[in-house]
Amino acid sequence: MWAALADTQVVVVNGARQVGKSTLARLIADQADNARQLYLDDPAILAAAEEDPVSFLRHDGLLLIDEIQRAPRLLLPIKHEVDKDPRAGRYLLTGSARLLGLRDLPDALPGRTETIELWPLSQGEIDNAPDGFVDHVLTHETSTPPCAPALSVSMTTSTEPCVAATRRRSGESLAADATGSSTRTSPTITRDVRQISDIERPAEMRRLLSIVAARMGGLAVAQSIAGDVGLPRMTLSRYLDLLELVFVIKRIPAWSSNLTRRAISTPKLLVTDTGLRGRLISMSPERARDVTAPIGPLLENFAIGEIARQLTWANEPVQLFHYRDRDKVEVEVDIILEHASGEVIGIEIKAAETVRSDDFRGLRHLADRLGSRFRAGFVLYTGEQPLAFGEHLRALPMASLWTTGGTTEV
Repeated sequence: MWAALADTQVVVVNGARQVGKSTLARLIADQADNARQLYLDDPAILAAAEEDPVSFLRHDGLLLIDEIQRAPRLLLPIKHEVDKDPRAGRYLLTGSARLLGLRDLPDALPGRTETIELWPLSQGEIDNAPDGFVDHVLTHETSTPPCAPALSVSMTTSTEPCVAATRRRSGESLAADATGSSTRTSPTITRDVRQISDIERPAEMRRLLSIVAARMGGLAVAQSIAGDVGLPRMTLSRYLDLLELVFVIKRIPAWSSNLTRRAISTPKLLVTDTGLRGRLISMSPERARDVTAPIGPLLENFAIGEIARQLTWANEPVQLFHYRDRDKVEVEVDIILEHASGEVIGIEIKAAETVRSDDFRGLRHLADRLGSRFRAGFVLYTGEQPLAFGEHLRALPMASLWTTGGTTEV
């Protein structure tokens, strides 16, 4: 963040509630010379911002404004201030909504800002583990360290099987012990949404949350979801946009080698907080750790979320997609990582201790289609051993997501 403040007038820290935006911004401001901190959750401070935004923004040093989405009228005066005085490091803003999607937002900040998106803590951050799966597979292809020893950081024994470890991790994610983010229940989210947009039917918004959670990992077919919720399609699309603005969901676009086809393909829905999703479908942490629990969609959401977090600090420019063959619906791949060079890595998520050759069917289809552009394919499963299934194809323990970081070969 210091690097961003060194060369940009306005730095924005975006993210869901309770992921540490305010804490991080406060730490930065505490270390800066002549910094001032203003928190818009204080009614008196918010009233001052709305009454006289120009005077509110006057400060010679760094000005931290927390929860900027509460006072969007400040953004145009911020533009005028940085136009008059373009020195770097003038404003540090935090928000629980993506600012460029706010209603009535003036064309104020593009070109003057750098945005840092803050996710809930990753598993590697919680354990102080390498957390370098994405960078590793891009630079070392199919090499990965074994699972169990690296998991010993937060276990009573270093020999706990990976299947138990993965289910334990999913349960902890449900409990959200590290981030507290699963306290974002439906009424709280509805209030977040109403801060940035008038919604005519708050009860339908809460019902939509439950349906989105139940469909997690599925395609975001607007007409189908609208029918389930009982909303007009246009209203449903607007509500989904609002949930994405406040970081409750993330739409994973469909991948195609043809960019035009990609643009019109149906995205998949990711619930950014696996703990929230568990609450919405009444999946307790204890139930998630039970070997009979149907955790497949939950585990897929969990894994995609871990990879999405890593993309925010990856050394290489990579985009996240999913893949479904338009002609053969049964051929799909859960995760596509596309490098700026055009090389592609495919990843499948499997909630089982064993892997079969058939689990690589989608990855083989992708390899045949792409030829030399296909770099590698992985099936992440809840077993313990990395296994080879042909050239550029590997089964890896799920814990490789947060324990990979070295150059050890399989």
